[in-house]
Amino acid sequence: MVKDDAGQLTPTTWEDALTRVAGASVQGNEVAAIAGGMADAETLVSLKDLLNRLDSENLCTEEVFPMSGAGTDLRSNYLLNSRIAGIEECDLLLLVGTNPRYEAPLFNARIRKSWLHNELRVAMVGHNVDLSFTYDHLGEETSVLKELANGTHPFCEVLSAAKRPVVSGSSALQREDGAAILSVVSSIAQNARTSSGVEEGWKVLNILHRVASQVAALDLGYKAGVDAIRALLPKCCSCWEPTLAASPEPTCHHGDVGAPMADIILPGAAYTEKNATYVNTEGRSQHTRLAVSAPGMAREDWKIIRAVSELAGVALPYDSVEEVRSRLAEVSPNLVRCNQELIASPLVPPQLSAKDFYMTDSISRASQTMAKCVKAVTEGSAAVDEPSVC
Repeated sequence: MVKDDAGQLTPTTWEDALTRVAGASVQGNEVAAIAGGMADAETLVSLKDLLNRLDSENLCTEEVFPMSGAGTDLRSNYLLNSRIAGIEECDLLLLVGTNPRYEAPLFNARIRKSWLHNELRVAMVGHNVDLSFTYDHLGEETSVLKELANGTHPFCEVLSAAKRPVVSGSSALQREDGAAILSVVSSIAQNARTSSGVEEGWKVLNILHRVASQVAALDLGYKAGVDAIRALLPKCCSCWEPTLAASPEPTCHHGDVGAPMADIILPGAAYTEKNATYVNTEGRSQHTRLAVSAPGMAREDWKIIRAVSELAGVALPYDSVEEVRSRLAEVSPNLVRCNQELIASPLVPPQLSAKDFYMTDSISRASQTMAKCVKAVTEGSAAVDEPSVC
């Protein structure tokens, strides 16, 4: 769809829409892109390559994460390092400014399961919310975090006594002082590791992400948050899977409240309508499989970007999803590592021979007729005493 002179979005053809987008593409800091919460890794790397060919590094995510300090330089700074299932192994969980019941219901269910069956102790620094289990509410002021970091808070004794503590934060990191909060939370996690003698390999600091695209975007070098783009005021801004963000050229699979602000809308495919790669909050690469065909004229997002690049005169060097994933492997190899480790042992079937092939299950072994047939084959028909039919 494209916006007409009256400011109304009207249907158009793919050729017209793509030509308009390519014609609007500009060079350098005048073009920018924002990745929405449901963008897949193939789309993210294609969009990055397109903007790089237009001499632009203005790639951001809608979701905010602190970029100052170590920021996203180290992958462990923004992952749920202990894994989702690992929450069942910890003995103390400190939640910082998050409400997992709404932000990550499955994660909250794991916490509740461990609270019920493993006597997990949970503490919260943040608003006193109903998480469906009891916890120690330490307060909601940031001063509590400072006290936990410098060891003056009474709860520090509990942290020191824990053998497998986990410190997890989420939405609090999206505040203006998110970088400072992340720094203090990292100090709490490091102190807990030092004082409690945590076993080697156990990760104390964990970050809980709320959207599907964030980890892959950070892996690929996107900047978290749109402040940089707001400061630039680009002439051309593409928003992949937009939600609330206004954008001249969004690509989306479900029209949201931001869609009417767009000049051009390109229909993309939802995650159920394509084979795509996502990275979950613990950094695990996962593939979706096409379950239903995309409706109408919708297309896979990376293919749309590929078509735009060709019309803009900066054609991307891939034409299939396999080639896009090869490019993913070049930029961030962990995005395509999905259970690909080969075992050194030879490929030998578990059973090479069968003594009684015709009596290998409970039904055939209980059959008198089958027993006689097997005996006749192995010992000869004379060995089977059959009654005369005459």
